[in-house]
Amino acid sequence: MDLHYLPATKQAALIKSKKISSTELLEVYIDRYKRFNPSINAVVAVDFENAMQAAKKADEALARGEALGPLHGLPMTIKDTIEVAGLPCTSGSAKLKNHMPAKDADVVESLRNSGVILFGKTNVPLFGQDFQSFNDVYGQTNNPWNVARVPGGSSGGAAAALAAGLTPLEIGSDIGGSIRNPANFCGVFGHKTSYEIVPFRGHIPPFPGLFPGEYTIGGDIAVIGPLARSAADLETAVDIIAGPKKIMQAAWKLELPMPRKNRLSEFNVGIWLDDPDFPVDAQVGDCLSDFVDLLARQGVRITKRRPEINFRDCHDIYVRLLTAVPNAALPKAIFDQMLEELPKLSDDDKSFKAQLIRGTTLRHRDWVVLDYFRLLMRQKWADYFREVDVLLCPASPVTAFAHDHGDFFNRTLMVNNLNRSYADTMSAWAGLTCASYMPATVAPIGIARDGMPVGVQIVGPYLEDKTPIRFASLIEELNGGFKAPPGF
Repeated sequence: MDLHYLPATKQAALIKSKKISSTELLEVYIDRYKRFNPSINAVVAVDFENAMQAAKKADEALARGEALGPLHGLPMTIKDTIEVAGLPCTSGSAKLKNHMPAKDADVVESLRNSGVILFGKTNVPLFGQDFQSFNDVYGQTNNPWNVARVPGGSSGGAAAALAAGLTPLEIGSDIGGSIRNPANFCGVFGHKTSYEIVPFRGHIPPFPGLFPGEYTIGGDIAVIGPLARSAADLETAVDIIAGPKKIMQAAWKLELPMPRKNRLSEFNVGIWLDDPDFPVDAQVGDCLSDFVDLLARQGVRITKRRPEINFRDCHDIYVRLLTAVPNAALPKAIFDQMLEELPKLSDDDKSFKAQLIRGTTLRHRDWVVLDYFRLLMRQKWADYFREVDVLLCPASPVTAFAHDHGDFFNRTLMVNNLNRSYADTMSAWAGLTCASYMPATVAPIGIARDGMPVGVQIVGPYLEDKTPIRFASLIEELNGGFKAPPGF
């Protein structure tokens, strides 16, 4: 495999063994950026000069016998919702076009302590709130498998850069599939971490400057996690970035459990491949079914038993909890307009826009009731995982779709030749795990009939992040894992 497509951990090992220098590897990515980024617009801000100086220092340190960490000298990019000192952080907003953070986000500090060199930022939708990646600051990011299609969102630039070989490792964030659907659409690996195991300070939103110290709001449901071209890289990244918030480090430490099992044949695997309320397109379903058949031939124990959760009810709870997250940050005029629209909604209107209005205008009492329902769902998931190790389900019910910059609430997606709600289609299978704070790993499993990648979502028990990552590693050995898009 070409150097630029080797897993990040293998690239770091080559640097440590002095088979390649950090400066030489950075030059490889600078060259690929110049050659391939114009067609996909994944990496949208760079600082090669300072990155090269940092790479030289990393090489000099290694020459003295000093290793800076497990990823010593590894160049990489990071999602443009995460603050990096010395690089712009716009979160896709024209209002933040000139925002240059003076301080690293906590996750960036952890990465630097591991030895990485950050040379660029990857594209996102406005404030990370879409399932594709375009904004007024940097424009549109394209999928390297087919530039007429989206790379996903909101970590779309991250996934596209990985697939195109422009970076070896990425860090994204996820509140509604923002790590998982880009990984799925671009044929790479992604991991949504268990809620609150990775500090959120330095992420936008919330708006920069509101919390100048160590205290910040993480936002219910939202998490930070890695994207990569191998499952081993996901595990390494999680080990680096996971830990308590700084304000808790005086008393707490985090030690994630080891994987439940180590061989495919040992796993008890649940499957939930389709649902009448949120149907999966046939070409995605065929890939998932073929993959499950492959597992069965390997002796994997498979059950169709699902957690005792009603998918429609789960989605309703999730969307209202999700849309309650940013309500305090909305301009008063918009919030007042939603208050006016709330009484006009019919009880049977479960559209995403209606649920957005309900969630944004929730009374605290109503939020607490929804949180009670969430606790019940979390218990049902915990009961399920007493007998099942991982649950396999779609990462997204469709493959990467064509770019669509039209009104968010009027967009639709074709699923089995029927037009369905854009927002509900893209958020439902992601929200299944978001509402209950569970970890989920996406791993590539094949190519659909339309030539686009398909991944599987591997859901694990709360705080047992290494179990779905380990399962992803085992299926990577089985099917070869990441494959480069043609032409890259």
